[in-house]
Amino acid sequence: MSTSLLYQAFGLKGYLYLRTEYRQGKTIFSIDQEDNRLRSSCCNSLQVIRRGFEVRSFRTVPIGSRPVELVFPVPRVECLRCGAVRQVNLDFAEKRRSYTKQFERYALDLLRHMTIQDVAQHLRISWDVIKDLQKRSLQKRFGKPKLKRLQQIAIDEISIGKGHQYLTVVLDLHTGAVVFVGDGKGAEALLPFWKRLRCAGAKIEAVAMDMSPAYIEAVAHNLKDALIVFDHFHVIKLFNDKLSNLRRDLYHEATDTQKEVLKGSRWLLLKNPENLEVKRNERQRLDDALKLNLPLATAYYMKEELRLFWQQANLKQAAAFLDDWCARAKASGVKMLAKFAKTLDRHRTGLLNYYQYPITTAALEGTNNKIKTMKRQAYGFRDKEFLKLKILGIHDTKYALVG
Repeated sequence: MSTSLLYQAFGLKGYLYLRTEYRQGKTIFSIDQEDNRLRSSCCNSLQVIRRGFEVRSFRTVPIGSRPVELVFPVPRVECLRCGAVRQVNLDFAEKRRSYTKQFERYALDLLRHMTIQDVAQHLRISWDVIKDLQKRSLQKRFGKPKLKRLQQIAIDEISIGKGHQYLTVVLDLHTGAVVFVGDGKGAEALLPFWKRLRCAGAKIEAVAMDMSPAYIEAVAHNLKDALIVFDHFHVIKLFNDKLSNLRRDLYHEATDTQKEVLKGSRWLLLKNPENLEVKRNERQRLDDALKLNLPLATAYYMKEELRLFWQQANLKQAAAFLDDWCARAKASGVKMLAKFAKTLDRHRTGLLNYYQYPITTAALEGTNNKIKTMKRQAYGFRDKEFLKLKILGIHDTKYALVG
């Protein structure tokens, strides 16, 4: 094996090939370094004298399916300039690592297509080594996202486990990249984000989010010039929750015959009309359920009409539509509709801001689904910091999600 092959195949420049051994299913190359290439690790001086060595082994890229190790007596040198006695720095491996930079790049390439466990088994190395390798790479690439150019963001929380474990996620709506992951949910989870945002000097124009009082207060206090835009998917979801409660109350009060009709109607009420399946006779089943109770029918049709709020031609028409809808909801005699109309009145400004900044949290909801898929495929994450780094880098994922 020539010295040039050490450079071409394993990225080792300035090292001498000594011999090859085959032990325990491994190919082991012994290498050394010429004296005229030794430098002080303190002042980088070439004026050094050897003062012993320490033999170390480094994993490098395999040959086929056979693991390859490099055995190198790492020189300890005395610097004639500064007088320090230290081991020399290695240009082919990071400090305190038992593998080469070439091996690290190879493992990271595999991780784009395989799970950590698969890569560890393929390379015949510890799972923890591969996980640590990926964690350091994610920290280097995504650990501190740049916030200076942020203009429009979306904020939402995601459940990561039982016992009300949440993370708060902030998404850049221009790039689709996650720029912050905070522990828990609510105002406190965003405190580190506001601090970094002030340091970056970012000028946030608009924030898409749900109608959470905690988020509203936090954004209003920390981003005084930003417009809050309430996401229409969350508004309709809130209405659907109220509608489900109304149907449940009616079901408990219904006769046995009426219960047969109402049974299974919950999902029909929540579905958009265009999504009702003809083959399963869902349109007829929904009509039968609505005929049983006027308040239920009124609430359902008001929900479908509310969806038109986000389809108005301009801000003026949207304001008139919202006023009319709330007035009719309050006059309907349905308690649930009257309360919901008051909720919309309180959040009127954030709803109408959609016509200045037509943004939603849809992209963030998609990211949350990716996070859930990643977590499920990984069977959970023991290291929360690792999970947060994976989330920060999830927009760069080009492969089937693995963990």
